[in-house]
Amino acid sequence: MSIDHSALETVSAAGFAAAAEEAVRRVAREQSAGVAAAADLVDEGLRAGGIVQAFGTGHSQALAMELSGRAGGLVPTNMIALRDLVLLGGEPPELLFTEYLERDPAVGRRLYDLAGVAPSDVFVMASNSGGNGSVVELAHAVKEHGHPLIVITSMAHTGRVTSRHPSGKRLFELADVVLDNGAPYGDAVLATGGVTVCAVSSITAALLAQMIVAEVVRTMLAAGETPPVYLSSNVPEGDAHNTALEARYAGRIRRPA
Repeated sequence: MSIDHSALETVSAAGFAAAAEEAVRRVAREQSAGVAAAADLVDEGLRAGGIVQAFGTGHSQALAMELSGRAGGLVPTNMIALRDLVLLGGEPPELLFTEYLERDPAVGRRLYDLAGVAPSDVFVMASNSGGNGSVVELAHAVKEHGHPLIVITSMAHTGRVTSRHPSGKRLFELADVVLDNGAPYGDAVLATGGVTVCAVSSITAALLAQMIVAEVVRTMLAAGETPPVYLSSNVPEGDAHNTALEARYAGRIRRPA
């Protein structure tokens, strides 16, 4: 393979940092109204006794991790994951090594049933492509049961793919609020002349997740309330603080090791 020497000017740590910084600034600017709308849905759900149910597969699982059990984040949050099929559903561990498991619509319905969902729960779901069967089926279950649904996706990517779900729907088409993570088609942002490298969607999805948290906390503080927020478990008072808050949501939130 020949080397594209012109690409060497941009394919570098500094080149990616610049591209990521530009994406972060653009997403923060362009998605601010959507973030506010998403935060309103979360705030309403929490006030009604619900929690945030977060889900993503593949690298989009990072979004669910960003929202659930994170230092500085909201306590009433739960991460739904493919491993729930084994940990909660009694499936053999080998199932998780099934090729293209995330494309199976039956997985999404099963995950909803295992999550112990309450009527007032709010769902935040991430998928860069928005077309895999499990995530779309879970979204169908969410809307059939009347839950608010916030979706983080790449509109540049999902607009160019065909859904793998029998309905033909993509994730954003089922959402109450859609947040565009600003990632390009294929996710990677640095062109080498042959392939494109260095994905950005995990960075911008984390940004959007934390922006939602910030807006929810701002609303609670404005109402004179103390937000239920985690301390780091790696500070001396963290464990006691977090255990006391988690007790309010006993049986509703799971924190796998």
